[in-house]
Amino acid sequence: MSNLLSSLRVALATMAICVAGYTAVILGFAQALTPTSANGSLITNDAGTVVGSRLIAQAFSSPEYVWPRPSAVDYDAGGAGGSNLSPANPQITARAQELISAHGGASVDAPIPADLVTASGAGLDPHISLEGALFQAARVAEARGVEVSAIERMIEERAVTPGGPFTAGRIVNVLDLNLTLDADLAAPAASQ
Repeated sequence: MSNLLSSLRVALATMAICVAGYTAVILGFAQALTPTSANGSLITNDAGTVVGSRLIAQAFSSPEYVWPRPSAVDYDAGGAGGSNLSPANPQITARAQELISAHGGASVDAPIPADLVTASGAGLDPHISLEGALFQAARVAEARGVEVSAIERMIEERAVTPGGPFTAGRIVNVLDLNLTLDADLAAPAASQ
C-alpha cells in the first residue's frame, strides 16, 4: 500500500511540474515577449470587436474584396487540412477551372497565379502572393468604383517579404488588405 501511495505522489508531482508548471512558464514567457502572437494575432475593428486573425484565412467572395487562396476545409480553423486528392484527380482540374472562371479567366498574356487556384496544405493560409493580389486589382477597382492604380498602390504598400533578402517573392495578408480597402475607400454596402 505504501508503494501505491508513493507512486501516486510521484505521478501527481510530475503532472504538476510537467503539465501545469511548464505550461504556465511557457505561457508567461510568450505573454511577456510576444503578447500579440501569443493571443492569436487577433484583429479588431474600431469598436473593439474581433474580426479575424492575421494567422488564419477567411472566405471572401464579394467582388469588392481580394479573395484568398481556396481552402479544402472551407476556412474552418477547427479542421485544418488538405483535400488528399491526387494532382491527377479530375476533381482538382474541375475545381481549378471553376476558380479560373470565377477570377474572370486567364490567358497566355494574363496567366492566373497558381496560388489563386490551389489550396495550401492546411487550407488556412492567410496570405496570397503579390501577383495573386495584383491579378484581382481590376475586379476590386471596378466593384469599388476607383482607378485600378489606386488598388494596385494599396496592394503594393501591404506586400511584405517575410524572409527578408532570403525570400524571392512578396506576399499579402488578405484580411489585412481587405480591412485597409474598407478603411481607406468607401466601405461597400454588400458584405463579404
